[in-house]
Amino acid sequence: MQNIIVDNAKVMAKGQITLPKDIRDILRVNTGDRVTLVSEGDRVVMMNSAIYAMKVLQKEMQGEAEKAGLHSDDDVIDMIMEMRYGEKE
Repeated sequence: MQNIIVDNAKVMAKGQITLPKDIRDILRVNTGDRVTLVSEGDRVVMMNSAIYAMKVLQKEMQGEAEKAGLHSDDDVIDMIMEMRYGEKE
């Protein structure tokens, strides 16, 4: 079961907020990092943008290896060798 953390942030004049440290730690974001906000009805979910992008990519790529005939690590190695050297090992 995940720990639920509830925290507050004040909205400033330009719409900016400061993320509380415990939330920054959970999201693994630091100064200059980006976050993604996803609106779900009256809720907003905030995620580390890099992690969100990876999850989207993984979802979009699901099943593509099998379509390409890659069923094992050896298949991937063979494909790389063929791309690099024009032949299978």
